[in-house]
Amino acid sequence: MIIVLDFGGQYNQLIARRVRECNVYCEVHSYNLSLDKIKEMKPEGIIFTGGPNSVYAKESPLCPKEIFELGIPILGICYGSQLTAHVLGGRVATAPVSEYGKTEVAVDTKSRLFSGVSANTICWMSHTDYIEKAPEGFTITATTPVCPVAAMECPSKNIYAVQFHPEVLHTQEGMKMLSNFVLDICACKADWKMDAFVENAIKELREKIGDGKVLCALSGGVDSSVAAVLLSKAIGKQLTCVFVDHGLLRKNEGDEVEAVFGEAGSYDLNFIRVNASERFYDKLKGIEEPEQKRKIIGEEFIRVFEEEAKKIGAVDYLVQGTIYPDVIESGLGKSAVIKSHHNVGGLPDCVEFKEIIEPLRLLFKDEVRKAGLELGIPEYLVFRQPFPGPGLGVRIIGEVTAEKVRMVQEADYIFREEIAAAGWDKQVNQYFAALSNMRSVGVMGDERTYDYAVVLRAVTTTDFMTAEYAELPWELIGKITSRIVNEVKGVNRVLYDCTGKPPATIEME
Repeated sequence: MIIVLDFGGQYNQLIARRVRECNVYCEVHSYNLSLDKIKEMKPEGIIFTGGPNSVYAKESPLCPKEIFELGIPILGICYGSQLTAHVLGGRVATAPVSEYGKTEVAVDTKSRLFSGVSANTICWMSHTDYIEKAPEGFTITATTPVCPVAAMECPSKNIYAVQFHPEVLHTQEGMKMLSNFVLDICACKADWKMDAFVENAIKELREKIGDGKVLCALSGGVDSSVAAVLLSKAIGKQLTCVFVDHGLLRKNEGDEVEAVFGEAGSYDLNFIRVNASERFYDKLKGIEEPEQKRKIIGEEFIRVFEEEAKKIGAVDYLVQGTIYPDVIESGLGKSAVIKSHHNVGGLPDCVEFKEIIEPLRLLFKDEVRKAGLELGIPEYLVFRQPFPGPGLGVRIIGEVTAEKVRMVQEADYIFREEIAAAGWDKQVNQYFAALSNMRSVGVMGDERTYDYAVVLRAVTTTDFMTAEYAELPWELIGKITSRIVNEVKGVNRVLYDCTGKPPATIEME
């Protein structure tokens, strides 16, 4: 196992993902994880992440010097490299010239970290501070014209540090560097596979839950479906799945979810469908700010679950399909909050359950899909389009109304239908229609209209933490546009979103 200690950067989850691509198990923990806990976990290596702070500033997150004396290989990345220098007696200062983006770095290929890497390689820099002087006993192993210590190491103590970000795809040989650290320097065995995760998760859930009763928040999406089947394999009829139809689902989705998990389905669990659309619409009346909508929807979800739990009687645990991108975007440790996910940061302060269980909490979306296949879930369920927990409430800009929900449902259905018909459904990782709050003048049937604009969004991604817009054919976009403006009452304009992540998020809210 490799431990990633989180110092607050936004690329931190990618580090864990890259380690797992080496078939090595990896966990992410806050930077203040105790030395005793680290010793207890017996990791083969530790990685310090980047972060937004300056190591010499007051109240910046630091680590004890003793962590470097545990005999465990350490790799510091960006802030983590500066932290290493600072704690071990080097000097960190504001750089005369900041570096951002793709940068050519000269590396010492004799270093074990850079074995097999080109002598001059493109890396992704993002820093305003730099290591002005390396600590005693360290060798400088990489430089740029303006960064004298782009990498340093002390091989005798197995301590390595890089100023750039090897985890991002823009660092062309970053995966090679990380695999050198994980497989060579840390001597990890590349034997962690998804079947091991599934087997261990089922075993741990059985031990944790015992004979307790469990309520699962089932949305019908990939994440909650995999969580539900995982629990059904572990505890069977002790599990009750509550599917809240909040009126913010995609067209026909409520009935589809019930067909899969209800009485006619093939899973060993109890299923309850709660139709609560009017309740959610009332709560959202007059609300326009997206973060507020997320929190309202999240709290109402929990209240519905509590009510259903009381009907069932003495429920001990609530299970949710939270995955790691949800956690990081809601703020892990010192990480910045991007948006509150209703099943993470959007939870109310008080919930009437002994504990909330999130068995997929440290998995990325593609790993969740692999787990689903390992559990025997049909491919059409595993690879269905991702859908946010708050549903169409965050795909409608501005106030949510039943009429707006109808418009975005119908536009989204047409979009998905045409994408599949054109064979693009396997090439695009996420695609959907959102409803803007922009109304504009149009002309339809020789009459003036003043209606809404629908925004189409389609992206390609693997980890859902970064994404590029999909370059759909204009002919296809034109066909979709024509159908939407002709078939969806209240819409007279269609736009296509060409923004990647970052700077945007995948959802449009």
